[in-house]
Amino acid sequence: MKTQHPLGVAIVGCGLIGNKRAGALRPGQLRFACDTNLKNASALAGKFPGCEAVSDLGAMLASESVSLVIVAATNAALGPVALSCLKAGKHVLVEKPGGLHSTELREMLQVAEARELRVGVGYNHRFHPAIQKARKLVDSGILGPLMFLRGRYGHGGRVGYETEWRADPALSGGGELIDQGVHLIDLAGWFLGEFSLIEGHACTSFWKMAVDDNAFLSLRTPAGQTAWLHVSCTEWKNLFSLEVYGRDGKISIEGLGGSYGLEKVIWYKMLPEMGPPETTSWEYPRGDQSWAAELESFQEDIQKPFSGNEAFEQNIRTLEIVETIYTKSGFTWARPPGTA
Repeated sequence: MKTQHPLGVAIVGCGLIGNKRAGALRPGQLRFACDTNLKNASALAGKFPGCEAVSDLGAMLASESVSLVIVAATNAALGPVALSCLKAGKHVLVEKPGGLHSTELREMLQVAEARELRVGVGYNHRFHPAIQKARKLVDSGILGPLMFLRGRYGHGGRVGYETEWRADPALSGGGELIDQGVHLIDLAGWFLGEFSLIEGHACTSFWKMAVDDNAFLSLRTPAGQTAWLHVSCTEWKNLFSLEVYGRDGKISIEGLGGSYGLEKVIWYKMLPEMGPPETTSWEYPRGDQSWAAELESFQEDIQKPFSGNEAFEQNIRTLEIVETIYTKSGFTWARPPGTA
């Protein structure tokens, strides 16, 4: 299904992710590029005929040509900017994690529901072809009842990593857990459902910074299914691995393309006599199409009759899991405002 009428779009935050988001739009969709650094906004706007560069939200929010705002700023700005856009009557897709604290997301949801606006957090990993294929396989029932899930996601940092904005909790809200970890938590919940028991810890093992560089999680559903997750920025060689185990076999998803390696899915089918499983694999060597697929899906939702923002509730729970692990680990800056 294709979006019937391409929406007018504005992007706030014209860095790496803002440029990726812009590149996934249809020709003529992007009306405004907004960044506190006008040079960045102008650089992005210059790639798209008819797009205006601005350094504040005012003109963009007043424009009737904009229906959807994509917020791709630093974490500390995500919540306030997204809330301003919703109050101005714009649909909003905000980059993960959506804000510094779940309280920001709850306020965003309240405003969106009152105005019948769509609001979502950008978890584009759900739209990678290997993960989409895995979801279809799971939904087909070939794994039987699901038992557990194991996920690993990590990268190696870079020289000066500990001095970047991601190392400052006031700007980032945390380290590796709130950065790549939220993707694993989101995917684990997508496959297994809501988690009722949250265990684990985050720590700083290598980088000299105030935020975490590794996190280890054990999440359990009311039915006892477990998601065992590890995220790291001391991985040294970029890695993505997600394995879903059922009583009748398992599915392994490896790679995300680029430095994470070829994206592929392997289905291991357990045979009646057990022993070595029968395997079937699929590979996806094309470039990353997840950004475009996610945007298309979100715009389709906008053009449907409003029925609430159920998926956003899941986004809130993902951030609440992060806060739980940070609190257990003694990172006091992770506590939402107004809590002890």
